[in-house]
Amino acid sequence: MAQGPPPGPGGAEVFAYRAGDLVLRGVAWPAGGPSRFDRALRAGWEDRLSRGLFRYRLGALQTRVLPGRVGFVAQLNPQRGSERRRPQDIRSVRQGFDPRQFSFREIRPEEVLFRLAGAGAGGVLVVINVSPLEFGHVLLVPEPALALPQVLTPEALGAGLEAVLLSAHPGFRVGFNSLGAFASVNHLHLHGFYLDWELLVETAPCKPLLPGRHFHLLQEGPAPAFLFYSQGRRTAELARSVCRLTDHLVRREVAHNLFVTRGAAPEGPLRSRARPGIRVLLWARRPCFGVKEEAAFNVALCELAGHLPVKTARDFEALTEASAIRAIQEHLLPPLQFAQLQQELVALLQEEPAPQ
Repeated sequence: MAQGPPPGPGGAEVFAYRAGDLVLRGVAWPAGGPSRFDRALRAGWEDRLSRGLFRYRLGALQTRVLPGRVGFVAQLNPQRGSERRRPQDIRSVRQGFDPRQFSFREIRPEEVLFRLAGAGAGGVLVVINVSPLEFGHVLLVPEPALALPQVLTPEALGAGLEAVLLSAHPGFRVGFNSLGAFASVNHLHLHGFYLDWELLVETAPCKPLLPGRHFHLLQEGPAPAFLFYSQGRRTAELARSVCRLTDHLVRREVAHNLFVTRGAAPEGPLRSRARPGIRVLLWARRPCFGVKEEAAFNVALCELAGHLPVKTARDFEALTEASAIRAIQEHLLPPLQFAQLQQELVALLQEEPAPQ
C-alpha cells in the first residue's frame, strides 16, 4: 500500500472506504480486474510473504475437482496440516475468553495489513493468517484488546459482508467457525481468502422458508444450509438477522459454520456465471469438542462449502465425492433435530419487522 492512508490507532494503516467503493454489480466468472481493496490486500499479503512472516511459503497448490454432482475442489496443503499452531482445547460453544491461551493480542504489528474504516467495519483489523490455506488468506479481527470470545457479532459479520463486497473477485470468500465447529482460537475472528474456483453453493437452487424475507434452505450442496441472499445493500440489517440466529444456536449449544460468497439469486437464473448478490450460508452441526483429531480434512466452513484442503498426498489421491460426503455427514445434526431447529429459526425471523 505504497502512498497509502496514514496510520490509524495502534499504528496500523487505514483502508478507508465509502458506500461507493462496494462493488455491487458486474462481478462474474471468470474474474475480472481487481478492486482497490483487492490490490491493497494482495500487495500487503505478498509483501509479508516476501518478508518471511508466514509459517511456510505457500506456492501453487495441487488442485483437482472430484467427479460428481457436488464438484468438490480438493487442494493438497500438507504444510497447513503439520505446521499450523496447535488448536485450543474447546469444551463448549459458549466457552469464555481465556487470557492464558493464545489470542490475537499477540499478533506482531507487521502481520497487520490494514484496519478497515467504513460504515459497517469500524475498527476491524485485516491480519495475515500465518498458516494460510490459500492465497490471500487473512483474518478479520475486531479490536483485539476487547478480548471477545469466538461468538459472532453483528459488527464482526458486517465487516465480513462488506469485505466481500469491496472485492471485485467472485472467489473472495469470508467465513466463520464457531467453537465446537473447528474454530482453532477462542478469540473473535473471521477468515477471508481467494479461491479461483466456482462452488456449487454459489448457484444451487434453494427452497424458500420465508417468502419475501430472502431466507431459504439450500439442500443441493455438501450439507443442508440455511441461506440468506442480499443484493449487497443494508449489510448491517443482514448481519443483525444472521446473528439473531447464531445467538440462538449459541444458547442451544449448537455448533455452526458460516460462509459468505458472491452468488446467484436463489430464484434464478442459476446457470448464469454472473454473481449479482451475496449468499450467506449457515450450517448447524454436531459439536466436536476437545483437541481436533487427525483426519484427511477437518469439517469446517471451507469443507461444508465444497472446498477441501487435504493434509496428505495419500488422502488427496484417494479422496472421492462419496468418501468426502460420508466424512461431512458424520458432523451433521440428526434429521429430526435439524427440522426442529429450522422451525425455531423461522419463528425467530418472523418476529423481526419486515424489511422496508
